Amino acid sequence: MKAGGRTGGRTGGRADGGNDRTLEPRGALRGPLLRPGPDPSNPLHTQPIEFVGSFPDAAVTVEPVLPEIAFIGRSNVGKSSLLNALVGRPGLARVSGSPGKTTLLNFYRLPDLYLVDLPGYGFARASKGARAGYRKLVNDYLLARRTLAGVVWLLDIRHQPSADDLAMQSTLAESGRPVLVVLTKADKLTRSNLPIRVAELTEALGLQQDQVEVTSSQSRQGISELASSIVAAAARENP
Repeated sequence: MKAGGRTGGRTGGRADGGNDRTLEPRGALRGPLLRPGPDPSNPLHTQPIEFVGSFPDAAVTVEPVLPEIAFIGRSNVGKSSLLNALVGRPGLARVSGSPGKTTLLNFYRLPDLYLVDLPGYGFARASKGARAGYRKLVNDYLLARRTLAGVVWLLDIRHQPSADDLAMQSTLAESGRPVLVVLTKADKLTRSNLPIRVAELTEALGLQQDQVEVTSSQSRQGISELASSIVAAAARENP
């Protein structure tokens, strides 16, 4: 994404819950993780990876200090499935039929970076107090974590941005971190509908199409390209 870019445009459909109100994108996202050219291989598949731990504190110290790439999205966006597809380990991040299972900061270590799975937002079944706690943990991490090299923001390609999504866009813009918007579940759309939805969502969020990556954990569409972007972003922070 281009630094200081405009985030004009409006959502072209209903927000979550079927409300007919129009939602405005909030804030310019700093732009994007470094995007190298097409790579036929997935660089993360060849690297060892280990689960470091789950932490309730955004200021937790993990050793060694390495660049961190965080993953954030709504509770049912397919975050765990995407992480597993990225690293080629189907059981690494737990995939649950019940959204909202990630409630802590989950750190996964590769040789040169950490992947950090953040709690999802917008999970209606959690109590109001629990949701506030998750949001504080996420905000503290995104806004104050010095080792955060970039954020992968996941959005379900089938749905217009919700009020929760736009609130997250505002937080990401405030953080000033490089952000790559990743549209998940592309396999759920027909080939003809796919570019239409990409255009609708980029307009709704006030983005350019080169700020967005389209992926599917099922078909593996866009997975290798996303992995290359993550490796390049970490290398930029840890030359």
